[in-house]
Amino acid sequence: LINDADVEGEEFNPFCGDRAILQLKLDGQGNVSGVSARAEGCSIIQAATSMLSGLLNGKSLPEVEELGERFRDAMKNGADGDEAALGDLLALQVVRQYPVRIKCALLPLTALEEGIKDYRKKSN
Repeated sequence: LINDADVEGEEFNPFCGDRAILQLKLDGQGNVSGVSARAEGCSIIQAATSMLSGLLNGKSLPEVEELGERFRDAMKNGADGDEAALGDLLALQVVRQYPVRIKCALLPLTALEEGIKDYRKKSN
């Protein structure tokens, strides 16, 4: 984990015991220059956390949020033309067949979104 992370979010699903922690280090321009991610639980959350964290380096926070919106939409409605933006995350669309597991795939994103929200509160 990053000792001096600028953005840090953690989410826990008490129903199944899944936990996701995502941390971001930002450079002087506000772009992601470092990512740390940890997932505990099922293979879906582990895969989603790994895939999501692999797409964040070099992105601005608005770009990270846009990526998150696209991923959330793909998990709920399917992805149209988002192959380039979502990369390997699209493989998780198969989880849509099991609605109770969608939360597993989205938990790392929720952690990231909460971390960004907290960062913005502290920065203002």
